[in-house]
Amino acid sequence: MENKSINITTVMEKIMKGVFWGCAAISIVAVLFIGGFILFNALPFFSHTSLWSFLTGKNWIPSGEIFGIYPMLVASFFATLGAVVIGVVVGISTAIVITSILPPAISSVISKIVDLLAGIPSVIYGFFGLMVIVPIIKLTGAPSGGLSLLAVIIILSFMILPTIIRMTEVSLKAIPKEYKEGAYALGATRLQYIFKVQLRAAKSGIIAGVMLAIGRALGETMAVMLVAGNSPVVPNSILSSVRTVTANIAMEMSYAPAGPHQQALFATGLVLFIIIMAINIGMQLIVKRMERN
Repeated sequence: MENKSINITTVMEKIMKGVFWGCAAISIVAVLFIGGFILFNALPFFSHTSLWSFLTGKNWIPSGEIFGIYPMLVASFFATLGAVVIGVVVGISTAIVITSILPPAISSVISKIVDLLAGIPSVIYGFFGLMVIVPIIKLTGAPSGGLSLLAVIIILSFMILPTIIRMTEVSLKAIPKEYKEGAYALGATRLQYIFKVQLRAAKSGIIAGVMLAIGRALGETMAVMLVAGNSPVVPNSILSSVRTVTANIAMEMSYAPAGPHQQALFATGLVLFIIIMAINIGMQLIVKRMERN
């Protein structure tokens, strides 16, 4: 009986190993297929428009076959940067409060609320921004009636909060209790332990959460379209109407005719794909370096 149970366990281990390898292979193939599809449809565009003029051009006029995505790149950069700055400060602070300050009963309730935030569809965030955030910004005298870069930043910061909070919370809870006992034994206060020991020990997990948040902010479309104003111009202030890279693709792909216009949208997607891949690779290298240190 013992040999039979060992054989069954061995077979199950081999089966599950094959399943895991299969899932990993499917993921890799999917990424390669998506990248190849975008590349195949985008490359013809660069036969009549240089990459440099495409990236630095300040005008997007499809009817005149003028395609410059510089305004959308600037809008996406500042929207993501602002959202991540707010999300990191608020998210990490919230995770610290949940794991180290509040009683377990209250922290459990807040954790469940955070999970609910993660499950809200993006269009609901956008609708909330359109009905609540935009009218408030309008009161400041914004020239675009409240549809602005500021509205995009606020909505994106709400949307990335659950990711940052959850990843930070998990990382902080994974810190061995010996770290806390050792810090207190050396005379550290609670805040000294949190900021000088706990956060430093959990920084690789926190950075991973920030990386996921950056990807979420860069790739968000529907919520951004509802509050941005969607003007393809370089923003001159935080209250300016903007159009992000993803919104540009979503707005025009449905009616873009086959030819330079459609190819330009695929080229825009290719640029976004490369940016996100570069950010992910860069952040992974940073995390690995921190783990080695």
